[in-house]
Amino acid sequence: MLANSLWERYQAHLVRYNDLGIWLDISRMRFGDEFFGKMAGSVEQAFARMKELEAGAIANPDENRMVGHYWLRSPGLAPTMELRDEIDTTRDAIQKFAADIHGGKITAGSVRFTNVLLIGIGGSALGPQFISQALGNTGDPMKVHFLDNTDPDGFDKTLAQIDNLATTLTVVISKSGGTKETRNGMLEAASRYEAEGLNFGKHAVAVTGVGSELDKVAEKGGWLRRFPMWDWVGGRTSIMSAVGLVPMALQGLDIAQFLAGAAAMDAKTRVGKTEENEAMLIALMWYFAGNGKGEKDMVILPYKDRLVLFSKYLQQLVMESLGKEKDLAGNVVHQGIAVYGNKGSTDQHAYVQQLREGVPNFFATFIEVRKDRDSARYEVEPGVTSGDYLQGFLRGTRSALYENGRDSITISVPRVDAFIVGALIALYERAVGFYGSLVNVNAYHQPGVEAGKKAAARILALQGKVKGALEAAKGAPKTAGQLAAETASDPEDVFHVLNHWLANASNLERTEAESPGQETFSLR
Repeated sequence: MLANSLWERYQAHLVRYNDLGIWLDISRMRFGDEFFGKMAGSVEQAFARMKELEAGAIANPDENRMVGHYWLRSPGLAPTMELRDEIDTTRDAIQKFAADIHGGKITAGSVRFTNVLLIGIGGSALGPQFISQALGNTGDPMKVHFLDNTDPDGFDKTLAQIDNLATTLTVVISKSGGTKETRNGMLEAASRYEAEGLNFGKHAVAVTGVGSELDKVAEKGGWLRRFPMWDWVGGRTSIMSAVGLVPMALQGLDIAQFLAGAAAMDAKTRVGKTEENEAMLIALMWYFAGNGKGEKDMVILPYKDRLVLFSKYLQQLVMESLGKEKDLAGNVVHQGIAVYGNKGSTDQHAYVQQLREGVPNFFATFIEVRKDRDSARYEVEPGVTSGDYLQGFLRGTRSALYENGRDSITISVPRVDAFIVGALIALYERAVGFYGSLVNVNAYHQPGVEAGKKAAARILALQGKVKGALEAAKGAPKTAGQLAAETASDPEDVFHVLNHWLANASNLERTEAESPGQETFSLR
């Protein structure tokens, strides 16, 4: 009887976009029949706000900005002819640039470019990394490498993997040009080119805001190209701007189909009927699972190696958009949804044990890819393939979780290609926008990120003060507390600055003691 009732519930709550091949199953979320009626007013408001946003309203009031990532795949929706022309012109310029690189019209001296080194952070790297992993193949005309942090060891490791800097095109992505992690990666990369007698500017491309610090550096250095970033596109929704399209085009991926998939999903999820709108249904399931307060984590389980970075990409899209202290009315609400995941069936040997039997503080999203492979079918047992096992593990895990009171959503797609990946990104972008409206937060700013940057700047300034105080001591030992008093600083911050300095320089000595406060530091 239970199986029959679940079958009926599945049929009642399955939404299929058959022309796209993308299905949404919310039947294993335990909402009652009254839920949609209770949410009707909020849903109507969310649809209205989204319509205003797409028409060019100020949807990011804290920064007084429009939010226009939907226009990137449908320029005709942009509110002015100038914006439409900018989008079209930039897209055409990207495609021509990539074609000239691949065709040898633009070269590094006498040799063709075969590698891409992308330098960025956050949305300027996560999106391109996900796309490269999901859609790339061994036969691509260029291989893409990433510097996406300010880790010196990471720089060394990535640069060591590039076989020839002379044939490497570096793409530096930063809207303001002032992002320190990206600047550091650029400076380190430039020094490597120069050490090999290469002109960095002849190997460099900038994706940045017009008139930014990076734009000025690129212009002065005679870089190969500069592509624009617009203030109406946020970093985490910038994958369909030059941020994503430049590395995609250089890698040889199909940007036309990528944008077409997103545009097709936008058209589907622009429909103002809840029962037909997959993005709104996803947002409502998030609301239901967490009581509109983010009380449960979102576990993303894509059963496909190509989608392994999707959960990482969604971490930024969802958590940076929705993790907010205050709502639009200024009330303290502490909203947000934590996101984590890896891939199936790897997760079954990692943390599915806890998902089934541990703390029920989550809901899962399974992502099924119906097409196993493009190569010939291979049977690992009579009549059974590896893909059959993958499907069995997905369905088995879904059932096992539900049997133990754990809810899940399932998204099913026909294959992994540029069109489908574009559609998936668009689906989640709109779901995030809808959910932001349902809980009344600004999903398009990130004040917490700025707070972290300011705190980091304070520590870097302190580093200089501490060095100055030790130099003035002329070899006399000082405790962290003494140095803190002399620099009007927090002694713990001073202690950490000193120990980082100690690990990376040879001119500082530490005298160990039982307590950190008793240890002394001096210059040789």
